[in-house]
Amino acid sequence: MNSFDIIVVGLGPAGATFARSVSDKYRILAIDAKGEQSPFQKPCGGLLAPDAQKTIAEMGFHINKDLLVDPQIFSVHTIDFQSKLERDYQRAYFNLDRHAFDMWCIAQIPDTVKLESSAKVTAILKTDQGYTVDYTTPDGRYQATTRYLIGADGANSLVRKAIYPKHRIRTYLSIQEWYQVSDSRPFYASIFDPEATDCYSWALYKNDYLLFGGAYPQTGARQRFENQKQKLIDHGYPLQHPIKRQACLVLRPEKLSDIVTGKDNAYLIGEAAGWVSPSSLEGISYALISARELARTFPDRPHYRKLKLKLLSKIIKSPFLYQPTIRRIIMGSGLQSIKISKSRQP
Repeated sequence: MNSFDIIVVGLGPAGATFARSVSDKYRILAIDAKGEQSPFQKPCGGLLAPDAQKTIAEMGFHINKDLLVDPQIFSVHTIDFQSKLERDYQRAYFNLDRHAFDMWCIAQIPDTVKLESSAKVTAILKTDQGYTVDYTTPDGRYQATTRYLIGADGANSLVRKAIYPKHRIRTYLSIQEWYQVSDSRPFYASIFDPEATDCYSWALYKNDYLLFGGAYPQTGARQRFENQKQKLIDHGYPLQHPIKRQACLVLRPEKLSDIVTGKDNAYLIGEAAGWVSPSSLEGISYALISARELARTFPDRPHYRKLKLKLLSKIIKSPFLYQPTIRRIIMGSGLQSIKISKSRQP
């Protein structure tokens, strides 16, 4: 059994940023499901929103052009099925290959960190000295001990379940399908359909693919997805022949107390802690900031004052997007909308 000062579970933007940024005086093991021998890829639209762009700039990162896909997107086409309103709004996103971005984040981790890729944590046990972590890789089963445990393992965090077994936070099932197309267009749609979900859905192009996905209440999620997809087919979207389907859980906090950052030498960052925008489900900026702040103060726990204020602003913003009457008034007014000369349908 190997012993480490820190074990990081999950190497998305949060886990990779922490492993890269924390002091090199610690002996670190980082465990992640992604890798050459694993087909796992996070289901994600892969749009880098302005909040995430700002965070990356502040951290001195530079997005390599190899991480970008065509087309780049400068507007969002908003569809409200209930009110039958459609509007275009100016927005600037980086259209990313999300898996390539995650692998790029991992590549920034120094060689002093021991990496276990294509690996799955199977058990976490608290001990008097810290934690014991059982995990499997394509080569076999392993066990390691650590004084400090970092949970960066997303919405379905095993670390969060181990240290907060009774904690509950609003959770959706995100389902996304990929469709082969003959060409890509600079198109991104944000879809509101209360019959399917009280959250939202999306459609966008990536190279020669059209992606359609959404976040749905877990009860009946797959049927909700299929029903909404049929509406979009009737609306002119070419969604008849998917070539790939992905699914994962996604968190959507309703109040600041939904955020749990850890205890007893275990720490949670990124979506594992609940750091996700409830208005847009954007999580990359929260992942980067929460990881950076923890790395700066480690082993002390940061206060996250600015991050909490940022999340609170999104909690306040949510009703203006998701309350049907308010949304209908805003979209009906045409406030801040733009006119695009060509059709925005796929």
